[in-house]
Amino acid sequence: MKRNLRFAMAGTGFWSRFQLHGWRELPGCECVALYNRTRGKAEALARDFGIAAVYDNYGEMLAKEQLDFVDIVTGVEQHAPMARLAAHRGLPVVCQKPLSTDPATAATMVAAARRQGTPLLVNENWRWQPQIRAFAAAMKKAPLGRIWRAHLNYSNSFPVFENQPFLRELDHFILTDIGTHILDVMRFLFGEAASVCATTHRVNRDIKGEDAASALFRMRNGMTVYANMSYASRVRGERFSETYITVEGEDASVSLDFDFNVHVVTRRGTVTTRHPPPYYPWADARYAVVHASIVSAQRNLLAGLRGEGAAETTGEDNLETLRLVAACYESARRNRTITLPKTN
Repeated sequence: MKRNLRFAMAGTGFWSRFQLHGWRELPGCECVALYNRTRGKAEALARDFGIAAVYDNYGEMLAKEQLDFVDIVTGVEQHAPMARLAAHRGLPVVCQKPLSTDPATAATMVAAARRQGTPLLVNENWRWQPQIRAFAAAMKKAPLGRIWRAHLNYSNSFPVFENQPFLRELDHFILTDIGTHILDVMRFLFGEAASVCATTHRVNRDIKGEDAASALFRMRNGMTVYANMSYASRVRGERFSETYITVEGEDASVSLDFDFNVHVVTRRGTVTTRHPPPYYPWADARYAVVHASIVSAQRNLLAGLRGEGAAETTGEDNLETLRLVAACYESARRNRTITLPKTN
């Protein structure tokens, strides 16, 4: 029987509590130390979870603790230096999405991990929502014929800035925040993009960045994908934090809509199945869809770290999503279609 992997968590903000709960749902790992620049925040979280070691110096924590990996849950600007320092010490890294503020910096993180021969994984949970996994399975099974078009829609008016007020100050918001999730799901379902034409909007005048974006992709397989993202939409049927998806083929369609329902429409009619998230008592009810998917995402990452399976959301994979995000911003800024180079 393999021993538990010992890990430290860097960052003790809003999401850290839920990720700790997620790890605790899984056999095979144990959090033994916490780091935060403000020591009091780390001490408070440590008391809640019974974690003995607390640090306000990240390098000191890496030097003193006997670790098998580090889970980085800090602000995105700290990801690169923290990941590189861990890789230099030969430690695998699980990093909160997005991997970095820009693709160039993310590429240096991927390169540093590759040079050291250490895993760099990304805690990207959106694709692990059960209704999205069910949609993917239904899409593979349905008699779609040639797939030609798809639509992803994430639109609601959830007050996201209340729990995460720092988001108000970001120069780039929705494409960097929710866009990395939605575009990762797009790539998971439909493959890589060849070009993109995007627009952005700042509807909420009290924030710096954009709170709505739309992007039209031409995929390498020839299909068209339209992705819509908004925290400024007060619309019928909105339900945070569900993503609605439709894919159309020559002979059938598959859609994911309100309340986790997946519909397969063929010439014979419609078959509907429902795929709600599992319940965890520690999850915030408002974020239940997302928090439940943390467990599935981290189960996959842990399997990769333990050599028991392949992790899906690697640094290399997330880098491709960041390149899409950057292309969307460039397209919106230049008001033109951007052609995406083949990188893999």
